[in-house]
Amino acid sequence: MVISFYGEGCFKIQSGDFTILTDPFESSSGLTPPRFKSDIILKTLTPFPITNQPINQLINQLIIGPGEYDIKDASVVGFKLKKESSDKFLKTVYIVKIEGIKLCFLGHISGAPEPETAERLEEIDVLFAPAGGKPFLEPEAAIKLVKQIEPKIIIPSFFKVPGLKRKAGDLKPFLEEFDSGKKEPEEKLTIKKKDVAEIKKTELVVLKI
Repeated sequence: MVISFYGEGCFKIQSGDFTILTDPFESSSGLTPPRFKSDIILKTLTPFPITNQPINQLINQLIIGPGEYDIKDASVVGFKLKKESSDKFLKTVYIVKIEGIKLCFLGHISGAPEPETAERLEEIDVLFAPAGGKPFLEPEAAIKLVKQIEPKIIIPSFFKVPGLKRKAGDLKPFLEEFDSGKKEPEEKLTIKKKDVAEIKKTELVVLKI
């Protein structure tokens, strides 16, 4: 499995010929949108009215909202963030299992998840969590949630990167809360189930865009 980062909450999960894309953005964000064919796209924040139709020809399956989805090699479960959703938009947390590796995308979360959702976030191998502060989780709250979930690997999202137009916090406070100090970004993360199984303490991986 190869994981790449495009900024904000947008990640590419590549497993052989199978590709998952999370939270793609428009060029109006100031960042360069990814342009490749995806088997699945996950959206953790969706304005109403919701449509389940693919937004362009590069996507085979668009997943929005709570539910269980089995698509080719991936098993996906979505949990609605009830306290954070409204009549204007829907927020969803996803757990994806592929290659025997369990991924969790917290997406646009801005507070602690409801107990019924939190108790499902167990035995997570790779956790994708916002690390740039408001309007999402503040660094201290994000690290507290990470420690509760105890993933094997934590990958930060939604932090300040070159070109991003919206106001976002720097990654440094999150790193300080994690007690990791300076962390050199990596081009991508390549992992296998056996590698994950050998991790004894949560590791932080920062990806470049």
